[in-house]
Amino acid sequence: MNQSFYTGAVGAQQHLRHLNVVSNNIANINTYGFKAERAQFSALMYQNMRAVEDPVLAGVGGRVQMTSTNFHPGGVADTGRSMDYMIEGDGFFALVDLGTGEVTYTRDGSFTKSEYLRDSGEVDEAGEPILEKVYCLSDGNGRFVLSREGGLIEVDDPQETLPIGIFDYGNYDGMTKLGENRFLPIEKNGNLWIGTGKLVQGALELSNADLSDELTKVIEAQRAYGLALKVVQTSDEIETVINGLR
Repeated sequence: MNQSFYTGAVGAQQHLRHLNVVSNNIANINTYGFKAERAQFSALMYQNMRAVEDPVLAGVGGRVQMTSTNFHPGGVADTGRSMDYMIEGDGFFALVDLGTGEVTYTRDGSFTKSEYLRDSGEVDEAGEPILEKVYCLSDGNGRFVLSREGGLIEVDDPQETLPIGIFDYGNYDGMTKLGENRFLPIEKNGNLWIGTGKLVQGALELSNADLSDELTKVIEAQRAYGLALKVVQTSDEIETVINGLR
């Protein structure tokens, strides 16, 4: 009886995790460049039960083993804004945090320009380098966009098409999903190369989360969650009856 109670409790917990994944997809339906996630379930544990002829495998619960990211491209939103960019095809924009040196990757091309102080090549009377203020393309959150050569992109005329780099990996499986639609590659993603995608100015990639599909998953997860709680309740009631007969 304890096993059925445990199976139901674990099932309820895991379906709640599934519901959280789906809810996050729905919350980002209107987020540019968002990539939907999918919960993948696996059997928690199996045990062999002796039968008359052959052993029988009996499961004792399931769990959300991992969440995978759907990297299929989303739709196109024509914004007409000169510093909005999207990638038609495969690849990512690269963002560098100058404070930490961390480079992350995104499909969200809603960029802006941010102030950057660089060495002017001159020194003052005290021999200290003189810094000059320029504006470089950034994501507006403290990270700068990298060019095809891996440098910062100075913005003189925002109307011009800027030399934004498109970078790609041969395998996206397991990329770490960070906040603000950014991804961090891991070792098995392989080597970084110049992407083959086409840069489009004045447009943004829409979220690839499908609202109707996600709402269907919400209903399924809620039903499964309710059934798992029913297993817990029934197991507890049976246990109470058995204890009363002892």
